Amino acid sequence: MSLRRPASAQTIPSSARKPGDRSSRRALWLGLAFASPFIIGFLFLFAYPIAASAFYSFTDFNLFQTPRWVGLDNYSQMFGNPTFWQSLGNTLYLTVIGVPLAIIISLAGAHLLNFPVKGQPLYRALVYLPSIVPIVVGGYLWRWLLNTQYGFLNYFLGLFGIDGPAWLQEPDWTKPAILLMTFWTVGGTTIIYLAALKDVPQELYEAAEIDGAGAWRRFLNVTWPMISPVTLFQVIVTLIAFLQIFTQPFILAQQRLNTPSAGPGGSMLTFAMSLYQNAFAFLKMGYASGMAWILFVLTLVITLIVLATSKKWVHSANN
Repeated sequence: MSLRRPASAQTIPSSARKPGDRSSRRALWLGLAFASPFIIGFLFLFAYPIAASAFYSFTDFNLFQTPRWVGLDNYSQMFGNPTFWQSLGNTLYLTVIGVPLAIIISLAGAHLLNFPVKGQPLYRALVYLPSIVPIVVGGYLWRWLLNTQYGFLNYFLGLFGIDGPAWLQEPDWTKPAILLMTFWTVGGTTIIYLAALKDVPQELYEAAEIDGAGAWRRFLNVTWPMISPVTLFQVIVTLIAFLQIFTQPFILAQQRLNTPSAGPGGSMLTFAMSLYQNAFAFLKMGYASGMAWILFVLTLVITLIVLATSKKWVHSANN
């Protein structure tokens, strides 16, 4: 007596397979082929370096010798190093002061550029122009502007009888000098705010004006709620930029070519500068990789805190 398998268990001939299966597989491979440049680039330029830096952070590595596993020694040395805390403190100082001021300056500038005056396109172009100037060129320009003997900024202050400070030589003035150079390039943020202001319905302003609201009340009750999602984006992007600030203090602190400097008393030493010096000047790649992960975790935590608090001040269609 022969046993026959149920029809559902029998092998389906290849000729009887659905043509959609073959076309879907072809579409999948075709999609992967088109996406392969990005996938390969992501794996080799992002995923591998991230994984490698995580491994190197637990090793003693100087680029020329085989990495030697040291466990958490890099992190213990880091937390016991006064220079680490100084660089972190300088970075947080610039972030806490720089982010709110950058947002305020950008928002105020966007309001000024939103007024219908003659030559408005020219003013907008002039505001945005510093953002496209190479940052290294801008850094050396600001070194000249902040020079104690012949700098334009101290000359301008002298016209009002103010004795300008030694911006790049006095520890108390080096961080304000970095902030001045940073605020010079807020044109990109200003243009984004200008686009957000253009998107606010004029009917809301007209209704608020009919209700007797002044300029300040219209800003608080109409403008700010409508541009709050853009503000959230601006705050996060500006936060990340200040936490990773490197080029501005690096150029302003540089006294001699190819000589690492942190400014007077280490007052310009930011976290990213310290990371760079440990990696490429002192060849402590394992230690520098650990610093990179500390910076990543710090940036992630602060960003999550901002996102968590945004529910209370960001207006959307759902709240």
